[in-house]
Amino acid sequence: MVNTKVNLCGLEIDNPVIPASGTFGFGYEFAELYDINCLGTFSFKGTTRDARFGNPTPRIAECEAGMINAVGLQNPGVEKVISEELPKLYRCFNKPVMANVSGFSVEDYAYTCEKLDAVDKIGWFEVNVSCPNVHGGGMSFGTSPEAAAEVTKAVKKVTKKPVIIKLSPNVTDIVSIAKACEEAGADGISMINTLLGMRIDLKTKKPIIANKMGGFSGPAIKPVALRMVYQVYDAVKIPIVGMGGISTAEDVIEMMLAGATAVEIGAANLIDPFVCRDIINNLPNVMKKYGIKDLKDIIGGAH
Repeated sequence: MVNTKVNLCGLEIDNPVIPASGTFGFGYEFAELYDINCLGTFSFKGTTRDARFGNPTPRIAECEAGMINAVGLQNPGVEKVISEELPKLYRCFNKPVMANVSGFSVEDYAYTCEKLDAVDKIGWFEVNVSCPNVHGGGMSFGTSPEAAAEVTKAVKKVTKKPVIIKLSPNVTDIVSIAKACEEAGADGISMINTLLGMRIDLKTKKPIIANKMGGFSGPAIKPVALRMVYQVYDAVKIPIVGMGGISTAEDVIEMMLAGATAVEIGAANLIDPFVCRDIINNLPNVMKKYGIKDLKDIIGGAH
């Protein structure tokens, strides 16, 4: 028998596989396809203080080894997430869930987290200081150690639940930002969010996405994600949730060897809605193939 359980910021989960925010809705949509209780947990759709319509369309552009999105944090706002979306989730998911929170000011982040903190089923906060396709917020908080630390402190004041800060790869030194978050009280680091990219339509000679640029995700970014997780693992003592181009059980093992305690799957959910279920089912076989008895033993094993 192999053991797939891991401990993420004090909460044990059955396996390290977590659908990433923005690619799994509020969970109940996928529960129509399979029993989502097989997941370790999942990070629900990015939630902000107020409702957001998101960016103008087109919002998606395909690439050779991935995709670019500029959805722009479309969501109904924290009040409706609590009153309308989460009750639907609780009918089909009986584990703690990860709340993904975004903001346009430090006060926004604190307000939204404080509201969600009252929800029993929320186990972790994944605080997104790294969204590359919204104006006036998002990534701007994740490009400076001081700003990321300020958000971390503000959120920690309003919740006793684990706070995981989601970092942007669109920086020159991700290690210094991760360390600043740890020093400010973060319980974990989530990385990487999408790289900033664009596509141009040869017929119109204009950017395909209305926002011009968006978040580039998919298999092409995995080497960058692995490198950054590896670097941050050496610099901090708190757990890392690794993501970026993950689509197989082998990818999960590789990310954990780089230093991740748990692994999020993003773009692959949009290609194959069953991918997380299939990764979980295949994980014990891949562990046996590589002589791994307990996943906890391989975290950071490549160092």
